[in-house]
Amino acid sequence: MAILCGLFITPSRAAPLDLPEPAHPQPDRLDRTTWNLQIENDMFASDDDRHYTNGLRLSYLTKAEPCETGRHCLTGALRKMSSLVPGFGRGEERRVSYAIGQNMYTPTDISNPNLIANDRPYAGWLYAGFGFVTRDSYRRSPDKTFNKIDNFELNIGMVGPWSAAELTQKTWHKLFNFDPPRGWEHQLGNEPGLVLTYERVWQYKRKARLIPGLETEFAPAIGAAVGNIYTHAAAGARIRIGANLPDDYGPPRIRPSLPGSDYFTPKNHKFGFYAFAGVEGRAVARNIFLDGNTFRHSHSVHKKPFVADLQLGLALIGPDRGLLPPFRLSYTHILRSKEFDGQQSTDQFGSINLSFNF
Repeated sequence: MAILCGLFITPSRAAPLDLPEPAHPQPDRLDRTTWNLQIENDMFASDDDRHYTNGLRLSYLTKAEPCETGRHCLTGALRKMSSLVPGFGRGEERRVSYAIGQNMYTPTDISNPNLIANDRPYAGWLYAGFGFVTRDSYRRSPDKTFNKIDNFELNIGMVGPWSAAELTQKTWHKLFNFDPPRGWEHQLGNEPGLVLTYERVWQYKRKARLIPGLETEFAPAIGAAVGNIYTHAAAGARIRIGANLPDDYGPPRIRPSLPGSDYFTPKNHKFGFYAFAGVEGRAVARNIFLDGNTFRHSHSVHKKPFVADLQLGLALIGPDRGLLPPFRLSYTHILRSKEFDGQQSTDQFGSINLSFNF
């Protein structure tokens, strides 16, 4: 840990912390769109189907549109909402994101056909989302870079049988000859869902002083979500160390989670790799998958007001050459603290991300 701290701490003779001039975005980076496929499953980390058992998300990020420094880039309703957040939308470039996804939640014993009152409910969440991402980039010196990213996203979908989570789990279990889940008749009822999420990440990147050829990064983050699906406030941080770190903010995750970035850009047309670790704490006011339906009686458990995630992972970055377009392939292992009273142990699951630049 002392070595890691030494990689990030600058000498006392360093210049004051005043922001330098913005770095201008590179045209080839602005011209790229990004596709992401995200798969999260507890089977990557254990032999059980339980709690947050599966998540799928497909997202598309548009080309960046450069903005004049200080100009507010957003328009319409999102411009009005984002104007309440200091500094949001004033980045030197912006992107628009689109996503579809499905999350699945079950109790620990899916072979029990009866209602398990002291375990979390069966539930699914099928959603579509769109959002805006703005980014500022500053260069202090050839060895040091400071970036800031803001992400504002709206997800709308369905909880309950119309989420098709029951069909998805039963189909996959049948295809792979797993034991069928037997308690989906007790899932949460149909309910339209909406959640509005804001995230900000600051990124401090520098070349490693102790290990030539490597770069290090420290990225604190804050966020909040409001809606009948999730309502919470969050704070966390991530560190990365690797070679040819791409222009991104770490691999994305399915929310609620420590923020990453859907987009990325390889560096210097070379292969890159990095290891990363992160932690996030959330103060939870509402989680429909624990609290139950909003406007009708349903199965529920008593949630804990604070939840923490610890994550570790590796990523490989493919360059812009050869037959394949630039790609990012990553695996993240997540440990999540207990989310409700009576939960027997912490949860763990894995997250695989595959991204392509076009």
